[in-house]
Amino acid sequence: MNTSITTPAEAWHRLEEGNARFVSSSSEHPNQDALHRASLASGQAPFAAIFGCGDSRLAAEIIFDLGLGDAFVIRTAGQVIDNSVLGSIEYAIDDLNVPLVMVLGHDSCGAVTAAKTAHDTGTMPHGFVRNLVERILPSVISPALPAEPTVNDMVVEHTRQTAARIAEQSHIIAQAVAAENTAVIGVFYHLADGKAELVYSSSPEITAS
Repeated sequence: MNTSITTPAEAWHRLEEGNARFVSSSSEHPNQDALHRASLASGQAPFAAIFGCGDSRLAAEIIFDLGLGDAFVIRTAGQVIDNSVLGSIEYAIDDLNVPLVMVLGHDSCGAVTAAKTAHDTGTMPHGFVRNLVERILPSVISPALPAEPTVNDMVVEHTRQTAARIAEQSHIIAQAVAAENTAVIGVFYHLADGKAELVYSSSPEITAS
């Protein structure tokens, strides 16, 4: 278990170190042995909750070189928030006492691309994909975007907006952030080189390196 990691900054430092190992092809694959697996049978104590896109190339445990019991992971296409996501994060904070919540987006995101296409063409997708697109559209038309924004600009904006919205929509998360027991960060993952880039932080102690 990860009882030694108790602050948001410590949790982010651990994730940064793991990502650096992954980028340099020196992953240690920690906490994946049979003994550790057995030790987790009676309970868990993850040091981070990671809410990321469901893209198959965005496996958080791999890109941050984590093992069993290290992270409480939630995923939806385009890291779109709904009540189940908020409830899951609240559980991670209230019951598992995680000191860090990460929103994890990535370049060339298909869900954000679909939202951009819907905006550009005026045609919404069918089925429940429409629900995803509708929740991403505020990031596609955000005034904070640069002139002639790319899909990746929109992903970064969506990641920032999602990270900020988590605390805005949940008083449980907001209270934990205000008490500095938990921080919420937004991270943009680069598919080609594997680098995880910090793009949002609710804590002044967590900044881009």
